[in-house]
Amino acid sequence: MKRFFSAVSLFLALLIIVFSAAITTGCGSNGRTIKVYNWGDYIDKSVIKSFEKQYGINVVYDEFANNEEMYAKIKAGALDYDVLVPSDYMIKRMTNEDMLYKINFDNIPNYKYIDDRFKNLGYDPKNEYSVPYMWGTVGIVYNSTMVKEPVNSWKILWNPKYKKQILMLDSQRDSIGITLKMLGYSLNTKDQKQLEEAKQKLIEQKPLVLAYVGDQVKDQMIGNQAAMAVVWSGDAIYMMRENKDLKYVIPKEGSNIWFDSMVIPKTSKHTADAELFINYMCDTQIAYKNADYIGYSTPQTEAKKLLPKELTSDKTAYPDEGDVKNSEVFEDLADSLPLYDKIWTEIKSK
Repeated sequence: MKRFFSAVSLFLALLIIVFSAAITTGCGSNGRTIKVYNWGDYIDKSVIKSFEKQYGINVVYDEFANNEEMYAKIKAGALDYDVLVPSDYMIKRMTNEDMLYKINFDNIPNYKYIDDRFKNLGYDPKNEYSVPYMWGTVGIVYNSTMVKEPVNSWKILWNPKYKKQILMLDSQRDSIGITLKMLGYSLNTKDQKQLEEAKQKLIEQKPLVLAYVGDQVKDQMIGNQAAMAVVWSGDAIYMMRENKDLKYVIPKEGSNIWFDSMVIPKTSKHTADAELFINYMCDTQIAYKNADYIGYSTPQTEAKKLLPKELTSDKTAYPDEGDVKNSEVFEDLADSLPLYDKIWTEIKSK
């Protein structure tokens, strides 16, 4: 049935709409919005709500699966994000391509709580473009009821004994990188012969692999669906909390030690609010909540002090220097990136 409004009815209806909008704006936000693009399952969602409540700024929060996916979307220019959380090598690449704003650190007073050893690193040597968020390593998590032999080398991922019981990361830098380390090469190599050797090893391994995975690796290992998996250290901590049979190791050949940091892309239309959000994430209580929730290692010194002793003394989260002595930080591949892309496509298509 059609509805017919009198002039009075129409006026009252419009008044209700305007009044409702005013209430919504007053209670929820001041009309300001920022867009944040972060890794999947990489924040305590209550932190977003508390930021919105404290500052009256709405947060549109999206997730990506890997650095390359994030980069492609930002490079296309269709998405006007204000805060991103890329990894070290991707920050360097985006800086080189003039995709990031310099941060006004006068607006980040909580930066003083970031441990000095996470500053002046190669991907941002002058601390101009990024603020550290989390850090960690890449290693092997394995089920001790299924794997009885010592797990101390990447070579175990090529053992036919574990056919269809191995989970690999669906990430070209990580999967190619650990293979290069196993072969005794740098995970940042641009040598075509070394990369070809790594490609052949991964193709050789493929019949043994159950799947190339992302966040789903956590449920699969917790549910005893595989014997071992290549994982990021924070995910390993979460898995080990949920399944006491799981163990984590950084292989003797070395691995990737990585840093994820907050940056402001040039797609941002609200840089001051982006800096406000970054500073909020560096607040001691907020950094503590995030680190406690997701299990990754925090670079925030005061937040680390609040974490349980069993976590900060755990070498999975906070490894000793000896544990990472052969490890490297990913570097921007620059002109060699197409070669890595080609190799990964060939591996996945086999």
